[in-house]
Amino acid sequence: MTDTTSKSANAMWGGRFAAGPSAIMQAINASIGFDQRLYAQDIRGSRAHAAMLAAQGILSDSDAQAIGEGLLTVLSEIEAGGFDFRADLEDIHMNVENRLRELIGPAAGRLHTARSRNDQVAVDFRLWVRDQCDAAVEGLTELMRAFVAQAEAGADWVMPGFTHLQTAQPVTWGHHMMAYVEMFARDRSRFADARARMNECPLGAAALAGTSFPIDRHATAAALGFDRPTANSLDSVSDRDFALEFLSASSICAMHLSRFAEELVIWSSAQFRFVRLSDGFTTGSSIMPQKKNPDAAELIRAKIGRILGATVALFTIMKGLALTYSKDMQEDKEQVFDAADSLMLSLAAMTGMVTDMSANRAALAAAAGSGFSTATDLADWLVRELGLPFRDAHHVTGTLVKLAEDKGCDLPDLTLADMQAVHARITAEVFGVLGVENSVRSRTSYGGTAPDQVRAQIARWKELLA
Repeated sequence: MTDTTSKSANAMWGGRFAAGPSAIMQAINASIGFDQRLYAQDIRGSRAHAAMLAAQGILSDSDAQAIGEGLLTVLSEIEAGGFDFRADLEDIHMNVENRLRELIGPAAGRLHTARSRNDQVAVDFRLWVRDQCDAAVEGLTELMRAFVAQAEAGADWVMPGFTHLQTAQPVTWGHHMMAYVEMFARDRSRFADARARMNECPLGAAALAGTSFPIDRHATAAALGFDRPTANSLDSVSDRDFALEFLSASSICAMHLSRFAEELVIWSSAQFRFVRLSDGFTTGSSIMPQKKNPDAAELIRAKIGRILGATVALFTIMKGLALTYSKDMQEDKEQVFDAADSLMLSLAAMTGMVTDMSANRAALAAAAGSGFSTATDLADWLVRELGLPFRDAHHVTGTLVKLAEDKGCDLPDLTLADMQAVHARITAEVFGVLGVENSVRSRTSYGGTAPDQVRAQIARWKELLA
């Protein structure tokens, strides 16, 4: 380490240390390689802090003005790509303050009055995560709109509904699309709830005990768009619940994205042909010219691993930390940064795929009637029209399914004589419930797959998303 580096590091730490850190210590200690992403939040927090100090008479108006203008210069330098981030200055806070000192001189040293890097990083990180919650809500809103558009286009298109990936009952394409609208709506509400809970400002908690300076924490909280200041200085600097909530919401959202990604992989295969994905979200093969691979869907399906891994990592970092701040908490940011990047990319890619994909109505309809999908309709008819107990109706229907299997046909292809041989009271009216179109139209309970119910949900969500 050079003398310049040693002196610079010592200047930041104060007079306690006679020598600078070793190269290994510097490498493990420095966070500027990743926390430089907090530059905008750091400068925003510092400007609010300086303005508050001046308003309280702790800082002169001239120093506050110089600090505010100098910080804007630093911001413009970073955004222009000309800022020299230095590892020997450890983190974004010291890099910004050092450059500010170069620009305005000793007045820069007064900026850190009545605060610590502990509350400084807490407010920076909270501001950044709050921004990510807003971005996630916006991204989910666009994705939900894409699903609603797909649902509206095929509100009455029949397709198979599955349990255990086996044909269960006919549903509509619109109903299936709207199921994901409901999932992503819950995700959106989770991010909004997390944002509301994290919207308290830790700035002013200082190192851990608060400060003896007559600061106005409500003023800095308001300046930074927070609802209020945090109420306990110990909790303020040691809390990372806001990041954990963001990661938890991201993990659930990524799981939902992965579920639909899996369906797209299956549906776009030659065996299903339910959907066709656009060229913009598929790739070819280097050796097989016929291939059109759903790579975007597969990569989204994999992102849950990174996001969930980040969630587990931060829980593990935090679980054993006594109050208040420990250096372990420096390891919080990379996990959150990576998860946020993965989530936003996945949301954008999924929105593009859903917007561009085209459903194969004929293939959906052909599959809707396979696998004896109207067997439940037959059992319901036996209960409703003949008064059979459901368990008896279930047995009769199972016998008829076995008969159809043996004859190599579907239920609607059985003759009335075939059916009456199993139960003599069956009439020709039974054929009215065996078609898949009739089946979906009959499911009129609230939240059911009947096209009228689906269109009602589409109208509701179009209004909510407007």
